[in-house]
Amino acid sequence: MRISDKLVEFAGQENLGVYEMAADYYNHYLAEHEKDSTREYSTKYSFSEKEDKLNAALRKEIMRVAGIQNVDAFPVATWGSHPVLNWAMFAVVNNIVDMIFPNTIPANISAFSEIRNMDWGDSYVFDIKPRDLFVVSKSSRLGKRTTEMQKQYSGQVAVLPTAHELTVGVSLIKVLQGKESLADYIARVNRSFEYELTIDIYNTFATAMDNIQSGSPLNLKMTGFSETEFIRIAQSVQAWNGGAPVVAMGTLQALSAVVPSSADAHWRYELDSEYARIGYIRNFKGVDLMVMPQVADWKNPFGLKLNDKRIYFLSPSSQKIVKVVLEGTTMTITDSPFDRQNLLQKASTLKSWGTAAITNAVAGEIVLS
Repeated sequence: MRISDKLVEFAGQENLGVYEMAADYYNHYLAEHEKDSTREYSTKYSFSEKEDKLNAALRKEIMRVAGIQNVDAFPVATWGSHPVLNWAMFAVVNNIVDMIFPNTIPANISAFSEIRNMDWGDSYVFDIKPRDLFVVSKSSRLGKRTTEMQKQYSGQVAVLPTAHELTVGVSLIKVLQGKESLADYIARVNRSFEYELTIDIYNTFATAMDNIQSGSPLNLKMTGFSETEFIRIAQSVQAWNGGAPVVAMGTLQALSAVVPSSADAHWRYELDSEYARIGYIRNFKGVDLMVMPQVADWKNPFGLKLNDKRIYFLSPSSQKIVKVVLEGTTMTITDSPFDRQNLLQKASTLKSWGTAAITNAVAGEIVLS
């Protein structure tokens, strides 16, 4: 995982170990809790051992950042209300979230989105260059007469991020006592923000694709699957994206509909065939198929977020359809541990981002019936 210059400036090159431990712990957390083994992590220690070691290292790093060297001179309860110690804890937490967050977006999203970073208070402007070619006309041989002058202009679209916030109860005293896992808190905060950003990206992408007009000159949006329309849309998208290879994306259920026509009497699949084993054909008529793993809809218990009735056609190597802008760093606002009667602090963590469909690329869609 990439260590940013800002993190090096904050912690110092000699103190990066705890942050690397946090990144490794998060990858292990995903494998342990969500069975996501796509990210690398050390197997030297078990997950529980790794959590204990990280919590101990985090407490040590918080003390270092706070400039406290005589921690054993006072009871833990005394340190629990120390304002600098409180600031230091969330300064460390926020830097870890900033390090992990951009690297945790699902890999398949990169096929249609790109991420940019900017400072607080800025706006990010994207230049959209025209796809058109210059018109070439026949002219008189070696004559002075010229054709009509042409000039192309780039468009500009600005993305203004929006703040997103979550509020959690945290006890600094229990963290210092080792009774509350700061490592688990960081993982859950990061996972929550990651989920929300992922949904925003998917929603922006799906809305843009559904806005493709059917009946347009290219007819890039069709209802109902057929081999002929699948091939026609795929080759149209590839041709109008300058020959960039095209892929068809959809959920597993959507891609399972991509099969040869029943009129093709030569097509068969056996129980050990690719279609039976993984549920779809990896390559159909020369077009690669890419599964978009379903996402749980946490606002609708046991619901799924992605549309199972859509197959999307796009060229990943052309200009991305969705632009994502991350604004500034993570910030946390806290109150006093004595504002309640249980030593809990209200920690409101903010991250700011914006998404928009901004592209000069061509894409297509099949709406399954």
